[in-house]
Amino acid sequence: MNSPFKISVITDELTQDFGRACEVASKEFGMEWVELREIWHKNIMALDAKEIAEARRLLERYRLRVSDLATPLFKVDWPGVPLSKSRAASQFGADFTFSQQDEVLERALELARVFAVDRIRCFDFWRLDDPAPVRAAMDARLLDAAEKCGKKNIVLVIENEHACNTATGPEALRTLNAVRSPHFMLNWDPGNAAELGDTPYPDSYEKLPKERIGHVHCKDVARNADGSSAGWACMGKGVIDWTGQFRALKRDGYKQAVSLETHWRGAGTEEESSRQSWAGMKEQLRNAGALS
Repeated sequence: MNSPFKISVITDELTQDFGRACEVASKEFGMEWVELREIWHKNIMALDAKEIAEARRLLERYRLRVSDLATPLFKVDWPGVPLSKSRAASQFGADFTFSQQDEVLERALELARVFAVDRIRCFDFWRLDDPAPVRAAMDARLLDAAEKCGKKNIVLVIENEHACNTATGPEALRTLNAVRSPHFMLNWDPGNAAELGDTPYPDSYEKLPKERIGHVHCKDVARNADGSSAGWACMGKGVIDWTGQFRALKRDGYKQAVSLETHWRGAGTEEESSRQSWAGMKEQLRNAGALS
């Protein structure tokens, strides 16, 4: 594939069988990149030495490189504050506490070295009804982590996650403005923004600092007649203008990954749903002049 982007897929969106996921991504989808989150029903942070060696062997076999480590860093509750009434926690195999986050970061940095990755995904804690009293402390924690990443030549990318405190485009802009580090960038996820009613493209995207977008997740969202979320959708079948988004990323000189994070399961199985979502994503990349 010829694209200005690194076209990738999160392997566990296809299957927990890492060998099969690599085979589909490489042989069927024609990709050269994958993103790692869960492998063999284990969060990547919990892989042992034997499993890591096998994962590396499979990546080499299928000539795949890793675009990003989708770690669960800071996907925990902030201590000492009331939890949100709408809290919805999805861990993807991770079960680390607030006090373990320094260990999570160190483990992530070690895995980045092992898998030859230059960026690590993080969050900014499960969403609070009112984060204002602890927002400065959260930002300080993000800055400290970014500086530790920078010492290892790693970029820390924060995902705007609908269940965390940075969820929408405006919230992502606020966080980027608060955490001023060359090692801290945005994992832009239009689907997560749309899940909370945002119009990710063009409204929110055009206000973001383009030079600080370091990774992109691709999934789509359906809406009910009243505008409320109706859940995930196949890429190209939802409300997000992905053709416009891809065209804008190309226009703005973005060169990093656009990573399929299907989430939608309307085709019955994870693999078939991702296959159909990849077909929609591929069509939109082509319509945007970002794939040939």
